[in-house]
Amino acid sequence: MEIRLAAIDDAQVIYDIEQQSFSVPWSLESVLAELEGADNKLYMVICEDNHIVGYAGAWLVYDEGQITNIAIIPSARGKGYGSELTKQLIDECFKRGMYEIFLEVRISNLPALSMYRNLGFSVKGIRKDYYSEPKEDAYIMSLVSEEIE
Repeated sequence: MEIRLAAIDDAQVIYDIEQQSFSVPWSLESVLAELEGADNKLYMVICEDNHIVGYAGAWLVYDEGQITNIAIIPSARGKGYGSELTKQLIDECFKRGMYEIFLEVRISNLPALSMYRNLGFSVKGIRKDYYSEPKEDAYIMSLVSEEIE
């Protein structure tokens, strides 16, 4: 297993993972835009046998990180890749001066909720009807840097 920063050449694979993972996936153009000009963005991929099996991203705004997406291909789920990738993303956000990291997650996504809680995230609120297709509320979760607490 290898975790590295995502490159523009990874866009097609990230797009393919989007298609397999989300009911409303990002377009290829959106993925490309996220990977370009990465001063305020951070995207990482996780590879198994030199093949990308997942990715995670965050927007970096002042001293806060906002996790955009975390996705692992279906055949690689349940192996701990999501947790390892998210840990690395968090570490990199904190290294870049982020004080707190936020995310939204479907209230029905029990595997993701369990992973986030195990990583130290806590629920801060609910966004009503945040997701479409299917319409669902989201938990707002956050994690504060231990170095600053």
